[in-house]
Amino acid sequence: MAVAVTGATGQLGRLTIEKLKKLLPSGQIVALARSPDKAADLAVEARLFDYDRPATLAPALAGVDKLLLISSSEVGKRAAQHQAVIDAAKQAGVGEIVYTSLLHADRSPLSLAEEHRQTEDVLARSGIPHTILRNGWYAENYTGNLKAAIANSALIGAAGNGRISAAARADYAEAAAVVLAGQGHAGKTYELAGDTAWTLEDLAAEVSAQTGKQIPYRNLSESDYAEALAGMGLPQEMAAAVAGFDADAGQAALFEDGRQLSALIGRPTTPLADVVSAAL
Repeated sequence: MAVAVTGATGQLGRLTIEKLKKLLPSGQIVALARSPDKAADLAVEARLFDYDRPATLAPALAGVDKLLLISSSEVGKRAAQHQAVIDAAKQAGVGEIVYTSLLHADRSPLSLAEEHRQTEDVLARSGIPHTILRNGWYAENYTGNLKAAIANSALIGAAGNGRISAAARADYAEAAAVVLAGQGHAGKTYELAGDTAWTLEDLAAEVSAQTGKQIPYRNLSESDYAEALAGMGLPQEMAAAVAGFDADAGQAALFEDGRQLSALIGRPTTPLADVVSAAL
């Protein structure tokens, strides 16, 4: 059985392949990447796979039984890129596709959701057996900015008291590996999220406890948060999008308590304290 992973040199792709190597022989794993040379350290077969060069797609999928389609990082181009991959998978005779979607993609207010909905629809019409992994927020989306919060003696955001069921990226990678290496997942949609939801105030309190510095959470309006992010150097459009994600989180868009992620990986998801410790 050959299992292939798109975006193999990205953060989630790398983690997934490392998890897969614990479940399958390395010879059964294929890393698909725009720059295969960057996948050399993964110690598995690497093949050229460029979303924007459709001619590279079907040949790279030759002999692949299961494909993990990690959603593209290029917001606005994702739907077309994913369509090309699914078409190529059909052409190459791929037996099953696992797709990383967004938590509650069918009803999420997040601006990111639309392209995920479109991709899920394409998969439904493709005739290829598939599994949808609706990934919740990565805890690293927040902990990646902790140095700025510490430097400014405050964590800022626009999520209010919204509870965020985030999990470590490695938790989602492990779930993907379990589904790829296992059987009986085709036809299922999993809503994946952390076991314990937390607020940005909880995050600030944890950072304060671990650093010994008082780092309060300061809640801003969506527009003020976008302005602050732009002031930190984030492009205006991205700043507005990130502020919008936070505002949606304040309305429970990133909350999920079904614990399907920990059920899949057979252990509790990584606690907030551990994620913060790793980031610091």
